[in-house]
Amino acid sequence: MKRKYPHLSSPITIGRTTFRNRMFSAPMGGTDITNDGCIGPKSTAFYELRGRGGAAAVTVSECMVHPATDGSHAYHLDESILNSLACATYTADAIRRHGAIPSLELSHSGQFAGTYMTDKSRQHEMNQWGPSDTVRADGVKVKALTKEMIDEIVASYGHVAGLAKRAGFEMIMIHGGHGWLINQFLSPLFNKREDEYGGSLENRTRLAVEVLTAVREAVGPFFPIEFRMSGAEFCEGGYGIEEGIEIAKAIEPYVDIIHVSAGTYQKTFGITHPSMFEEHGRNVFLAEAIKKHVSKPVATLGGLNDPAQLEEIIASGKADIVYMGRALLADPELPRKVVEGRDNEIVRCLRCFTCMAERAATSTRRCTVNPLIGREMDGVEVYPAPVKKKVLVAGGGPGGLYAAYTAARRGHDVILCEKEEELGGILKSEQALPFKHEMYELSGTYEILARKAGVQIRTGVEVTPEYVEKEAPDALIIAVGSSPLVPPIPGLKGETGANVIVVNNYYKEKDKCTDKVVVFGGGLAGCECAVHLGREGKQVEIVEMRDQLAPDANVRHRPLLLKEIDKYASVHTGYRGVEVTEQGIVCEDADGKQVLVEGSTVICALGQRSRTDVVEALMDCAPYVRVIGDAAKVSTITNAVYWGYHAALDI
Repeated sequence: MKRKYPHLSSPITIGRTTFRNRMFSAPMGGTDITNDGCIGPKSTAFYELRGRGGAAAVTVSECMVHPATDGSHAYHLDESILNSLACATYTADAIRRHGAIPSLELSHSGQFAGTYMTDKSRQHEMNQWGPSDTVRADGVKVKALTKEMIDEIVASYGHVAGLAKRAGFEMIMIHGGHGWLINQFLSPLFNKREDEYGGSLENRTRLAVEVLTAVREAVGPFFPIEFRMSGAEFCEGGYGIEEGIEIAKAIEPYVDIIHVSAGTYQKTFGITHPSMFEEHGRNVFLAEAIKKHVSKPVATLGGLNDPAQLEEIIASGKADIVYMGRALLADPELPRKVVEGRDNEIVRCLRCFTCMAERAATSTRRCTVNPLIGREMDGVEVYPAPVKKKVLVAGGGPGGLYAAYTAARRGHDVILCEKEEELGGILKSEQALPFKHEMYELSGTYEILARKAGVQIRTGVEVTPEYVEKEAPDALIIAVGSSPLVPPIPGLKGETGANVIVVNNYYKEKDKCTDKVVVFGGGLAGCECAVHLGREGKQVEIVEMRDQLAPDANVRHRPLLLKEIDKYASVHTGYRGVEVTEQGIVCEDADGKQVLVEGSTVICALGQRSRTDVVEALMDCAPYVRVIGDAAKVSTITNAVYWGYHAALDI
């Protein structure tokens, strides 16, 4: 057959290993890591899902090679640890049996040992080792590694690589980027040594070369070795792309793939993992620049999820391989859908950082748009129901759509009703914010999946008790969402509020918005709207009663959002709005003094309220009733989709 994306779908042979396409699964850490560093069964299932979804290679991350100097709570591979080799073998096999090549990332955290511990106090109690004596920004002392310790660490890379090969891994990735130990030696930001490992570029690359040499001796001549590096560090004191090119040239003789990432630990999170505020593929130019100076295959990554963009990267010669991490959480079957020409069914990553925030907070995984992630052992197949039933879903937001899609896949007769003429629920409001447009597009993708599964979708139809009685369903899923909270503040409602736009309606009324705006409410929705308005060149003021902005944003997204707020808006926390006028919002500060925050347009972003009246009216209308999403509790898309999925499974 003729492939829609022929370059992306074409195989590539490296050494004596053939990869079925150019889409590789980027290193992502596990969750149920045992206390002694074994790969838990949940993590094995997590990696397997990417292999099953069509990725050409799946990289397991991160295996720390030298526990004596790197006590990070991550994977270890050691014959002295009971089940260590067995767990690695089961994981490699789980990936390989679906046709993907299993790869293991070998790493050392250097002066950031303990990063992956949920209890950060334990991290601060460790001895931290790096290229040079220093004190970290958080006050933790770092000791310089001695030559003898370096030799021991180099040997451990080779030893663990040999064990990985024995366990069934067919590629090794050496982590030399992102501020970990090898990168610490490469970077003038960290490396202040005056011996053979410091100073000149040749000296700073010495550790990388020694590690790669040890790994090659352990795995043999035709076993693929990949070196992950930061093409540039994007911070003061770090190296830029010019030196990144020289590093790539220095390590090229020892590797089979040069994997070009970006950034350094703690300083560039939103660049290393491009946030929604960055362009998709914002780091591809680094791989493109390096590829011009080397002959070995080059891999790129960074917020990539669009098959057309991926195809162009390969076709134009910017890179030979594209890696995806978060995109394969959102849709593990993305590679398979690309190869089979089903790209319109791809559920796109929103770059919302739910996945990484959950790992930081609870050491588990979640994905906003994919309820399977982190719960793969609960089952990834949707099996037919033993008895076919009639299911009515009230509400066409993300939770309702996913519930309908899941119920239809189980073989039920499913009707979804949405009282508006357009599906999407609260996601419709995101279409006006360019950096959140994928969130708006999500409902369109879910609609395609639901219709393909056989769901009857009826828009402009409100589900009332009478409507339910007429349809007589066996099961009713209530996903009617929430409504904006607009308190009875003078000027905020009614005729005097002509200059007020409720944030949910901004996409319909944006032409009313003047160049001087006050955003009333500093939660997540208000802050993101403020960033958009500021990017459009408007003067933006944020009024928030609490003492902080966006407490409802997750721990990974919030710092990046606040940086954008610093660029584009003036902030007034501790201000209670008491009246909206044509001149702006009259507020009371912490001392009770009245202050006018000026603006000719007011965006009301004071939160949402569950539609409990609708829920209460429908609760006794069918034998099986489940309430999901904001209708049950004003929460997140993540919960709406997850609850919708399981509501359908429970019918």
